[in-house]
Amino acid sequence: MKLRLDYREANPAALQALIKLEGTAMQMNPDKTLYELIKIRASQINGCAFCLDMHTTDARKIGESEQRINLIVVWRETPLFTEKERAVLALTEALTLVANAGVPQEIYEEVRKHFTEAEYVGLIMAVNAINSWNRIAIATGMFPGCYEA
Repeated sequence: MKLRLDYREANPAALQALIKLEGTAMQMNPDKTLYELIKIRASQINGCAFCLDMHTTDARKIGESEQRINLIVVWRETPLFTEKERAVLALTEALTLVANAGVPQEIYEEVRKHFTEAEYVGLIMAVNAINSWNRIAIATGMFPGCYEA
């Protein structure tokens, strides 16, 4: 595989904008496990191998189990995720696939059972951040290890 282009070199301002968005989203979402669940699920949906590799690795580093990492893709079919995590995963899917049905009221209400208004906005920012990273990675042909070669 070959990287199409290194966006970091081609347009450093783009990288800085995404880093700023990522930093803001991270500050708004102090729960690292939830943050990685968002990143993994959105990257699965978007088919971003680079980001999926990165965030499953990051999840392992913070103690996430292989079983849960492997089953995020089918989170509805397993009891391994809490109600709060399920709400976040549902929101992640709805926002990542926003053109399909928007964010249904029932997803909003379930998320709001667990999160304040400010935290809800933080979750939206986290989903937006990973979707932006996914789109950069996919559009430029990034793949696991592409910057190591």
